[in-house]
Amino acid sequence: MLYKLAHGGDHDFEGMVVKLKEGLDVALEEFYQLAGRLGKDEEGVFRIEYDDDMTDGVEVVEASAEDVSVDDLAAEEGTEILKDFIPYNGILNLEGLHRPLLAIQLTKLRDGIAVGCAFNHAVLDGTSTWHFMSSWAQICSGAPAVSAPPFLDRTKSRNTRVKLDLTAPPDPSSMPNDKDLKPEGPAAPKLRERVFKFSEAAIDKIKSVVNAAPRPDGSKPFSTFQSLGVHIWRHVTLARGLKPEDITVFTVFADCRKRVNPPMPESYFGNLIQAIFTGTAAGLLSAHPPEFGAGLIQGAIEAHDAAAIDKRNTEWEVAPKIFQFKDAGVNCVAIGSSPRFKVYDVDFGFGRPEGVRSGSNNRFDGMVYLYQGKSGGRGIDVEITLEVGTMERLEMDRDFRFEEA
Repeated sequence: MLYKLAHGGDHDFEGMVVKLKEGLDVALEEFYQLAGRLGKDEEGVFRIEYDDDMTDGVEVVEASAEDVSVDDLAAEEGTEILKDFIPYNGILNLEGLHRPLLAIQLTKLRDGIAVGCAFNHAVLDGTSTWHFMSSWAQICSGAPAVSAPPFLDRTKSRNTRVKLDLTAPPDPSSMPNDKDLKPEGPAAPKLRERVFKFSEAAIDKIKSVVNAAPRPDGSKPFSTFQSLGVHIWRHVTLARGLKPEDITVFTVFADCRKRVNPPMPESYFGNLIQAIFTGTAAGLLSAHPPEFGAGLIQGAIEAHDAAAIDKRNTEWEVAPKIFQFKDAGVNCVAIGSSPRFKVYDVDFGFGRPEGVRSGSNNRFDGMVYLYQGKSGGRGIDVEITLEVGTMERLEMDRDFRFEEA
């Protein structure tokens, strides 16, 4: 998160760091699970373990990059430069056994401050992340306590004990220098990220196009998410140049708080998301009007009820595994985060952020993050990771950016 300060380079960075740390100490009294480490009990089941001093479990570092401005970072489309402002790049969730579950880097910029956070996704999801961030900001802005304490009893959503092998996959770069042992096949394709900013007018137009055709009686109109989702899916599929018979998958990492039985409160603190999948042939997706793909997305989301969640959990408990990028689906468009998260309302007492970006972790071909537009309202920022060639073709697709057409 990038904050531009009124006094530019004359701001009191040291005083701001003290304020942020003091606020963090108060917030962690409620969100104390972030101050622990992953551990195992006597039966080998994972849990969060704590030291006597909760705040010792969170790593906070300070850094300086006074030759870099807030605008420099806010305008950056990729994530390569952001690696210097966010801790623990390339670290897997399973390393929470010996690394902090939350690490924070506070970086002094030429005219502001960057607040970079690395969370362990095994402990929390997007809803819980922004619940914590907004609570921390409230404390720093003068609130005496967290206004909405987290709901920490995860057994209320599902009381289960599963042993999970968290053995990390081998690192190809560490393999012996023997051609018989080196991994075969082509090198991983180079990826590129970009943020596409969709204005309110563009979002409204996309939604109106998807909902233009008459719907069967009793059918719900397509939501903003479903309309924007199929818009991205269709245009990314076109940019990939897939064959008509190639399968393409649409994946959404959905919040299940209101889907489980009994429903969990919005303040439920943990990772309560599941991946919802649908797919079709690339030729069918492109040949049909957008409401075809939107119908697939809508149907998959509505079908993912408490019974479907329970079935998925039961299957996983019988044969537990770690979710990997490839599990998102072939030729996928996978959507995470949500414009419902009020990321630009996270004010630590020195104004609203100038920019909010995700870091370099959790990146693969087809990964999409949706953020609230900075101006508020219905505008949405779409952060996409694609193979370089695909991204170049998407950028040339004027129909993808409605306001440029």
